Amino acid sequence: MIEEIRKLVKEACEDKKNEYGYGAWTYHISSVVKYAKLLARKLDADKEIVEIGALLHDYASVLNRDWYPEHHVHSARLAEEILKKHNYPEEKIEKVKHCIYAHRASKNIPRETTEAEIIASADGMAHFDNVSSLLQLAFVTHGKGIDEGTKYVLDKLERDWKKLMPEAKEIIKDKYEAIKLALKINEVDNNL
Repeated sequence: MIEEIRKLVKEACEDKKNEYGYGAWTYHISSVVKYAKLLARKLDADKEIVEIGALLHDYASVLNRDWYPEHHVHSARLAEEILKKHNYPEEKIEKVKHCIYAHRASKNIPRETTEAEIIASADGMAHFDNVSSLLQLAFVTHGKGIDEGTKYVLDKLERDWKKLMPEAKEIIKDKYEAIKLALKINEVDNNL
């Protein structure tokens, strides 16, 4: 079942209608899956729920860019539909849905399980692995200027850092510090 879900998400990312391009898979979702599995092993969490949640956490925004503002809601709904087709147990469907629903840093949604904390953290960690995708989002997709786009990326990364569980911060700390330094270098230069 997980391989079928992986294929479904990957194909949606490859589809020409996906306005985020295949990079949604290569620069984000695959990285979220990597970190989610790592944290699940480290914290002895339900690996299956974590992997499914990681694969489907942004599925709605890949299918329809207009769903992005509420993609956590739409992705949870779509995950339920997909998992029911696979006769996945209802109690596990609810756990996957909660992971997806609670993954966003910009929403103040309580995370009620270790698995939900893992998905939220893995989502944030992926952004530190792939800052270039955030720069593309700011400058190309959203059409922001240099100052506004840089602030957008820094604000996003700061929200991501704040949502990380301690185990995730430990893994990503060096990247966080390096990225902050690189993106804030202009602030230092402007004070000369």
